[in-house]
Amino acid sequence: MNVVVMGPPGAGKGTQAKLLAERHGLVHLSPGDLLREAVKEGTPLGLEAKAYMDRGSLVPDGLVIELMRARIRESGGARGLLFDGFPRTLAQADALDAMLSESGFALDMVVNVVLPEEEAIRRLTGRRVCRVCGANYHLEYRPPNAPGRCDLCGGELYQRSDDSEETARARFEVYRRQTEPLIAYYAARGLLRDVDGSGGVDEVAERLSRTLGLAG
Repeated sequence: MNVVVMGPPGAGKGTQAKLLAERHGLVHLSPGDLLREAVKEGTPLGLEAKAYMDRGSLVPDGLVIELMRARIRESGGARGLLFDGFPRTLAQADALDAMLSESGFALDMVVNVVLPEEEAIRRLTGRRVCRVCGANYHLEYRPPNAPGRCDLCGGELYQRSDDSEETARARFEVYRRQTEPLIAYYAARGLLRDVDGSGGVDEVAERLSRTLGLAG
């Protein structure tokens, strides 16, 4: 099964995509994670991407598409591919169809995690990430045992630059303008399924698994 998980910033799609991949043996493909690795390592690609990410803009399509094409080829398809944060534009959606076709695959479903904007903003601005191991926390929903320190490795927790309120709202503007059109695009193809993103992580994960026919 090849699936796209989409939704607005802060809807929890990244967390849910990782859970789905781990529980059901899918290959998790996230350009956001790969780009952040490049930023952390200070590669030329990372430095270029950081300028876009810091102001809440999307990284150019061409850069993201080439990154994903390479990862699809490397994956070999496995049991299935799960796309998290890609596609984000209609051009990327067309490119994804072409890339899957090149490898003999097709897209089976698109799940749209739905969450009101103000709730999503609260989730984003409260998020903290470990500088050492990358573990995620939230000041309200999942606080660390010791303030400012990772429960797993003791590393320092920090707020990503793209999680400030100003940047979070800018990301929503970008989402409405460039990514929301994908909802109509995939709905017209009969691939779209909406899933309520409110509630706890396990509760949302169960809804997603049922929607994909992977529950149990």
